[in-house]
Amino acid sequence: MPTVSDSPYTQHTLGNGLRVVIERMPDVRSAAAGFLARTGARDETASLAGVSHFLEHMMFKGSDRRTWREITVDFDRMGSTYNAYTSEDRTIYYGWVRNADIGRQIELLADMMRSGLPVSEFETEKKVVLEEIAMSKDSLEHLAFDFLQEKVFAGHPLAWPILGYEETVGPLTRDQMWDYFQRYYCPSNMLLVVAGNVDPREIIGLAEEHCGSWQVTGKAHAREVPEIHGGTDVLQVDRFKQQVVVLTFPSISACDERAETASAAATILGGENSRFFWNIVQKGTAPRAGVFHLDYADCGIMVMYGVCDPGNSEQLLEAMRSEAQRVCRERVQEHEVQRVKNKRRTSLAVEGEAPYYRLTQLMDDMEFRGAPRSVEQMLADVDAITADTVYDYFQEYPINVDGHLASVGPRLWPQTG
Repeated sequence: MPTVSDSPYTQHTLGNGLRVVIERMPDVRSAAAGFLARTGARDETASLAGVSHFLEHMMFKGSDRRTWREITVDFDRMGSTYNAYTSEDRTIYYGWVRNADIGRQIELLADMMRSGLPVSEFETEKKVVLEEIAMSKDSLEHLAFDFLQEKVFAGHPLAWPILGYEETVGPLTRDQMWDYFQRYYCPSNMLLVVAGNVDPREIIGLAEEHCGSWQVTGKAHAREVPEIHGGTDVLQVDRFKQQVVVLTFPSISACDERAETASAAATILGGENSRFFWNIVQKGTAPRAGVFHLDYADCGIMVMYGVCDPGNSEQLLEAMRSEAQRVCRERVQEHEVQRVKNKRRTSLAVEGEAPYYRLTQLMDDMEFRGAPRSVEQMLADVDAITADTVYDYFQEYPINVDGHLASVGPRLWPQTG
């Protein structure tokens, strides 16, 4: 058994390669546990697009010890707040319970991680996933984001949607999913994180008991860094009444120490009470407009978008480019920086008191920084943001250049031929 120091953090690696990260939060009465599998849409081949998300569904459908009904009932018996989600680069399963039940929660989650992928449930759940894919096409903004990813990351697995396509999920077999599962849900490609009022020695003992016998079944391949493409791409969709206009630019990765600055820059430009809000939305150019920073371990993009009447597309594009030019040309105002920093400080303070949020923060830290950070360390990164650091960011990653323009909606605009 490893020595547990006075630090709130304990890290341990099982003999099979599974990493365990624990944060003691002695002043709370609950605890959260979660497994992170380092796999998502970007780890799929083109023919298997959507398998990661479909697999997430199947992990709730039964193990050698439990049926899907028993999994659901056991979560509810603990009063657990539980769920799972798949992204481009990870799949996460978690449960949040009173601290007295954390052992039961870890056992249940660990049992799910050795899913049997029951054949009897496979085709039924496939219909559910295909329905999700169909429903996603009813959302204009969802459709526009998928189109943006497809074009900006063309030629790379980040180009396809997390849900996949009908033509890839439809013919997917249980054996294909099993092979993918064995390869990517191997212990060395997974992380168990626990946060809350817990005893680290007890948690490590539980991990050894419930996960120590997991076999090393595969090895994940190395990820390729994507090329971020420019240009103009148009998707005409007649059934919608509005047009989405999107500008995308290369940015920093989640591993970059300036990630907080990039996020703050996006919020100043296109968050609540931002320049986009006052100069685009409030002036009637578009009912919705904003900016967000999307980052992965090896790349990032800054995305500016607006949703408008198709006839206002030119005006919206001009307004977005005007704000981009101004923020690159002039330093932002101190009151803008302080407003965004205070909002972020409040968010971190609130999240720092809840084991579930600390769980996801620790997962991010382990993936992007290699070690857990305290809330105080995260706040220090926020405190370091200034008008000068925001200006410097935009000088290194300018958005007053062409970038990539995507237009999605009923209007075939702009003409690219």
